[in-house]
Amino acid sequence: MSQLVTLSIFKYSTFSSKLWAFGMMQFAHTRLRKAKNCTFYKLLGSGKDGFNPFPDWSVYGVLQVWENEESASHFIHHSKLFKKYFKHSNKHSILYMKSIQAKGKWSGVNPFQKHEVDSEDQKIAVITRASIKWSKLFTFWKFVPESQKPLSNAKGLVYTKGFGEVPFKEMATFSIWETKDDLFKFAYQSKEHIEAIQKTRSINWYSEEMFSRFAIIKIVGELIKKSNK
Repeated sequence: MSQLVTLSIFKYSTFSSKLWAFGMMQFAHTRLRKAKNCTFYKLLGSGKDGFNPFPDWSVYGVLQVWENEESASHFIHHSKLFKKYFKHSNKHSILYMKSIQAKGKWSGVNPFQKHEVDSEDQKIAVITRASIKWSKLFTFWKFVPESQKPLSNAKGLVYTKGFGEVPFKEMATFSIWETKDDLFKFAYQSKEHIEAIQKTRSINWYSEEMFSRFAIIKIVGELIKKSNK
């Protein structure tokens, strides 16, 4: 299978560029829907550092699922829409990824096809997203700061950011890890993270959720540092 997933992250520095980026959360849909060989996409705002639920007006993302890498590269480098994204942003990074695991649903579907990829020596990206039940919003966000504490000094963590389609309600965490072992050590040895998983099962916070893991094929741009080594 040749499916490719791209996450394009843009950072904006001026008030006018931030206003433009906010507007594109509404106005970019028409062109994204028409992108050739793009089977799924999401426009993503971001939260402040530390998985603060309040918006970070300077960072936005575009997640896209493509039938092949050629279609992805052509759209990113030649479409009028992405030329505007590049023009208005002062920094960006484009991640090209292959899905290696995806459980759950996003807007009613699982858009990611599993690939058999040797990911031992590749950076790993993780997207965990959820629709939080209205009745559980306060309980969920009260617990988040404690559950995310271990990330501040997690070995092998390259980048992390909270993204979302709707503030407070439709949220996702995105992280990049140097190796699969670094990710697994955090996931299975951090008592705070283990507690978060247990609470998810017992409190039943989510109306819909998805966990997805990717092998990173390449990172283009200067927003995300290439390595911690």
